Amino acid sequence: MTKGTPRHLGFGRVFAIAMLVTAVTSFWIQTSGHFSPIHILSVITLVNIPLAIWARRFGNIRWHAGAMVGNYVGLLIAGAFALAPYRLMGKVFLGG
Repeated sequence: MTKGTPRHLGFGRVFAIAMLVTAVTSFWIQTSGHFSPIHILSVITLVNIPLAIWARRFGNIRWHAGAMVGNYVGLLIAGAFALAPYRLMGKVFLGG
């Protein structure tokens, strides 16, 4: 996707809002009343998304791009952990 276009901006806003909503709501998902290590990614997301937006507004495109790619990689890591065979989502989707 071409960077800086209205389409890029629209997708970016949707991605940022979805990531923030997911990060906030993840704190209600707990194991035995406790947070799991995966919640660290939620905290990182809650810090990283606003920093990425701040970097873009002040013209630091390299930092903005790195932060957004980092958020996407974190999303993939969280998804991989969620689909582990011993976890509920892994059992549901992978028949573990």
